[in-house]
Amino acid sequence: MQPRFYALDALRGLAIALMILVNTPGSWSHVYPPLLHADWHGFNAADLVFPLFLFAVGAAMAFSMQGQTLNQSSLLKVAKRTVLLLSCGLLLHWFAVLSLTELRLPGVLQRIALCYGLAAVLILGLKQRALVGCCVGLLLLYWALLVSFASGTPYTLSGNAVQRLDLWLFGAAHLYQGYGIPFDPEGLLSTLAALSSTLIGYLVASHLRLLINIQRMRWLSCWGSGLVVAGLLWHIVWPLNKALWTGSYVLFSSGLILLLLALLVYLLDIKPQRWLQPLVVYGTNPLFIYMLSWLWVICASQYLVWQYDGAALSLYQAGFNGLAAVLSPRLASLLFALLHVALFWMLSQWLYKRKIFIRL
Repeated sequence: MQPRFYALDALRGLAIALMILVNTPGSWSHVYPPLLHADWHGFNAADLVFPLFLFAVGAAMAFSMQGQTLNQSSLLKVAKRTVLLLSCGLLLHWFAVLSLTELRLPGVLQRIALCYGLAAVLILGLKQRALVGCCVGLLLLYWALLVSFASGTPYTLSGNAVQRLDLWLFGAAHLYQGYGIPFDPEGLLSTLAALSSTLIGYLVASHLRLLINIQRMRWLSCWGSGLVVAGLLWHIVWPLNKALWTGSYVLFSSGLILLLLALLVYLLDIKPQRWLQPLVVYGTNPLFIYMLSWLWVICASQYLVWQYDGAALSLYQAGFNGLAAVLSPRLASLLFALLHVALFWMLSQWLYKRKIFIRL
């Protein structure tokens, strides 16, 4: 039996911790810039969070799908989990609006579901060398579609091919509105590129299983640096853009993840550091913790509301106001998010100690 790969466990835990940190500031008006997504082109620290999650999904498949073949039983298992993930994502969005007419159809869990389902079928049906070609082919195909089917400049917010397909398929009312116009950063077409991010996670973890720790660190450092450089070079003609999930963004974010994983291999598998153990614990129930954090934020901000001094006040806002009374607004907002990270880690620890692992 192979020894447990703690660096991958910690990477998964880091993904969920960062996702909670980025998604639960005390106030969106008072956030340190690195914890905000880039407005459009560009890259902030927050833009690494979702690729990190998809990479972790792909990496987990290198172990959970080991030895499986393409047959009716395996396809049914994949289809069941994909539908469950899609359903959970839609349920979370419905809970936020309590309306089918305003229900946002694309979303984080929906993208994870599609990437998992499509990646699983490809992994079951193709050899690893073909999967490498598939990653490259998906990015080039997506690039060609963006250029061919845009209404105007292909990489602008309005009229890009991702938006046009989503508007035609889902309608404006069912898309994310945070950019001021209907445009969904988890759009259907850009899932092609996100699928590449997932497959990279699978391919990396599959190869790492064949190496020992020192070899893992060196291999990750080499390939991570190469992907970062390749992403920056591709940025010259295809800008880094998380919302469009461009090919340069896939390479750049994947390279950073490999470098981060190399560091974790050193700190957990080569020179074990006990202070990183909480990340391993955080990675044991990632989807459950993510969903619970979403439900908590919606409840605390939209449904646990009362009248105070002639105005509506939510539990979420009251918590931030209490911190902002003694700290600067940005620091209060950051501490508010960190307290959420700590709260859900304690829940993860409670589940971990009782060997409760909630899987879909």
